[in-house]
Amino acid sequence: MLFGLGAVALWSTVATAFKVALGYMTPLELMWLASLVSWALIAVLVLRQGLMGHALRHGWRTAAWAGLMNPVAYYLLLFGAYDRLPGQEAMALNYTWALAMAFLAVPILGQRLTRTDVLAGLIAYSGVWVIATRGAVLDVAFADPLGVVLAMGSTLVWALYWLLNARDHRPPLVAQWQNFSIGLPVLTLLMLWGPGIAWHGWAALGAGVYVGLFEMGIAFVLWQLAVHKVSRTAKVSNLIFLSPPVSLMLLYLVVGEPILPSTLVGLLLILGGLGLQQWQKSPAPKARQNDSQQDN
Repeated sequence: MLFGLGAVALWSTVATAFKVALGYMTPLELMWLASLVSWALIAVLVLRQGLMGHALRHGWRTAAWAGLMNPVAYYLLLFGAYDRLPGQEAMALNYTWALAMAFLAVPILGQRLTRTDVLAGLIAYSGVWVIATRGAVLDVAFADPLGVVLAMGSTLVWALYWLLNARDHRPPLVAQWQNFSIGLPVLTLLMLWGPGIAWHGWAALGAGVYVGLFEMGIAFVLWQLAVHKVSRTAKVSNLIFLSPPVSLMLLYLVVGEPILPSTLVGLLLILGGLGLQQWQKSPAPKARQNDSQQDN
């Protein structure tokens, strides 16, 4: 649980870190720098665990497409959304990826939607509408249509990534390092063909390093440790609901973003939908009792 709390604490800072970093550089520049830092960190961890030999020999066929989805497509869309939208809105919209995964699992994995899934989706996506229209729910003119599209596109890519990786048997650290090994050269080429590699000062460097080190690196490792060490994944996954209030507070205190009433209402609806979905997946009372006995 401490590992899970550590991951959630770090993820609570990333909306602020994204906005600070994007004040110095473009989404592509931030993506390239953060990916470089994360790739180096995970390489060290793979070496320390003696997995580099395995990483160099196996899994590259999967990494060839997975690396283009994560980190390249997902983070470019996500950073693009943060660049255009207030951090509070981009953060809240990004939380709908779990619901997107439930709906996409129908055509991809052949799963069926329950009535609870549909209700959870209606509740959460009504929150998306509130945020996208900034409270003017009867007005179809979004404040920043492209920003909303980028944010929702990132949730679709993230959900698709995890669904398509359902049969990925690579160790998590190996998979992460291989994906970044594929993505980093692509991002480098995009940088060289586009803005080029430029120096934006030490503050920009520090912000980019923070994003790569904590959001893409250490938080990922802590979350993997939490998931593997806890008796029930639901015990850890519920911790993610602690992140939005902390994120909003940090955006207000550090970035100076005034918290919009529409964001609060929309976020409550999104979290309500996610909570309903989580409740549906909770184990039966008998299973809970058995888990409690195992924990004791």
